[in-house]
Amino acid sequence: MKQELTLSYLQQYIKQFDYRPDKKTDYFLKLTEEVGELAEMIRKDSRCSATGNIKGTIEEELSDVLYYVIALANVYEIDLEKSFLLKDEWNKKKWNR
Repeated sequence: MKQELTLSYLQQYIKQFDYRPDKKTDYFLKLTEEVGELAEMIRKDSRCSATGNIKGTIEEELSDVLYYVIALANVYEIDLEKSFLLKDEWNKKKWNR
């Protein structure tokens, strides 16, 4: 059976091989770098489905952004699933959703 990809699973998975609390700033700088690369791929409208390869695509850069968001959450010991749900509840109240 294939593992379901939840935020909790991804946090645990990444923490197994990339957990460096002393590198918080580096993780953040990598995140901003990846967001810039994502912007470039969006500008180019470079999609995996069009190329048949993930390299140099929006899909690749979104995955990289997600990785560094998770790495930062890990070093700050933030449960992203819990945070997301709390923020979603706040948004529902704020925006009357």
